Amino acid sequence: MNYHASIVDTIGNTPLVKLNKVTRGIQGTILAKVEYFNPGNSVKDRIAIRMIEDAEARGIIKPGGTIIEGTSGNTGMGLALAAIGKGYKCIFTMADKQSKEKIDILRAVGAEVIVCPTNVSPDDPRSYYSVAKRLNREIPNSLYPNQYDNLSNAAAHYDTTGPEIWRDTDGRITHLAAGVGTGGTLCGTAKFLKEKNPDVVSVGIDTYGSVFKKYKETGVFDEGEIYPYLTEGIGEDILPQNVDFSLIDQFVKVTDKDAAIMARRLSREEGLFVGWSCGSAVHGALEWARDHLTADDVMVIILPDHGTRYLAKIYNDVWMKDHGFLEDRTFKTARDIIHSKSHRGGEQPSMLTTLGKSVTIAQAIQVLNRHSISQLPVVDENDHIVGSLTDSTILNKLIEDPSIKDRTVEEVMDKPFKFVGLDNTVDVLSSLIDRENKALLVRDEKEQVHIITQADLLAAMTV
Repeated sequence: MNYHASIVDTIGNTPLVKLNKVTRGIQGTILAKVEYFNPGNSVKDRIAIRMIEDAEARGIIKPGGTIIEGTSGNTGMGLALAAIGKGYKCIFTMADKQSKEKIDILRAVGAEVIVCPTNVSPDDPRSYYSVAKRLNREIPNSLYPNQYDNLSNAAAHYDTTGPEIWRDTDGRITHLAAGVGTGGTLCGTAKFLKEKNPDVVSVGIDTYGSVFKKYKETGVFDEGEIYPYLTEGIGEDILPQNVDFSLIDQFVKVTDKDAAIMARRLSREEGLFVGWSCGSAVHGALEWARDHLTADDVMVIILPDHGTRYLAKIYNDVWMKDHGFLEDRTFKTARDIIHSKSHRGGEQPSMLTTLGKSVTIAQAIQVLNRHSISQLPVVDENDHIVGSLTDSTILNKLIEDPSIKDRTVEEVMDKPFKFVGLDNTVDVLSSLIDRENKALLVRDEKEQVHIITQADLLAAMTV
């Protein structure tokens, strides 16, 4: 009889499928490694079983234990399936931007899910990283796999995904592309393929709001690159140990909108019902391939998960319209707002007014009055944004102590305004402006910084 001992034995050996329609005008053969054929419908099944079995081998977790992980959903599903077969409990922490489908699926397979806020720093005790670590300390006989820094992640792809691609392309692969989140998929696979052929080029797909691309190109971890984005599963505000930048030759950034539209195209034009970051991977890879591939090249793009995780988001027309991803959209985006501001009264783009951190409060008041504005970003000597100052902060401080007018801005400034993505819509932007964050910052396609205030949001809703 031909059968598997358990569901985890069906992991791997996913097919390569040629892309035919979305690749028009691009030379070479473009193949998709379709990872939703794994039992948990994602590439993360591969690392889940590997991380658990490696932990068992080291005696870190024993029968009846609890698996605790911070996840965007897919790793949790893989861990849950493995846990069912091995008799473990599961607790998963997730950011609140993740789709409801992902949360519901994890609960359906018996996991406890704790939803945590997205817009907090990784070391904030409320972040899904921190909550998972705390639970691991508090619960006896528990395992925190930590897919970000657990090198079993990349090892799983080195041992399975890489060899499968080499075998199925008969060693003819010339280019590999994949989204980079934890980094294990691309780096583990690329390591194997580059050992077979050092000329294989690896292309990492990043998202706006993530630190990876700039860090690869400059070696600088720029917190100014970090801001909220919608795409799930790729990009990071940390540098996971599984991201080996020496194994990634190029990075390409993809917007939330381009990723969502490409995912829908893959479903309709190629019959591949895939997830949001799959759209990122294909859009970014094809943009790069258009200028670099030749007729003899073979590019493999790893598609990490299935479209059922995103039915209420990118496969919902109302959601797509509300977020400005379809033409008859309801809400304007940050892109629309800064475009309107930049061309108001002329064709020259508007320049962001800033304050140096060493100027006095008295001088800052003069700048605010001169420009008839209520808030300003504060910059250091290198023009890096290090804080913010608002008229309400100054007024409150002056009432408490009139002598502060002679002190420097650095001594009284608030934390920097949040950066947001170009495709974030007015409803999302308005939720980010509050008592502690009086304005938002956004970088345009040319990396110029613009400010968005409550007045700008009101104008966008009424014009």
